[in-house]
Amino acid sequence: MSAASPHRADVWLDILDRLLGEMIDQQERKLLLLARQVVADLTAEDLRNPQDFAPLIRDPAFNYEDGVLAGLRSARMAVRAELHRSRPSPGEPPH
Repeated sequence: MSAASPHRADVWLDILDRLLGEMIDQQERKLLLLARQVVADLTAEDLRNPQDFAPLIRDPAFNYEDGVLAGLRSARMAVRAELHRSRPSPGEPPH
């Protein structure tokens, strides 16, 4: 990001953060619908510990979509780390 102007980079990073958030929300909904085809009464909270549901961890489609979600979350963390790095803390001089 250092090649771009800091302000412009921040704007794009904000846009990416918002877009990734929307994609994560959509993927979480998709994953829950898929998981409920395997375990009917599953809750969104249950998806935090899918290993507690043996049918889920044996389902290749669930594992794939869960991996997509993990990738989106990782990408968002990377964008947020860059946002944090590129924005000075209060009282800190700009980079």
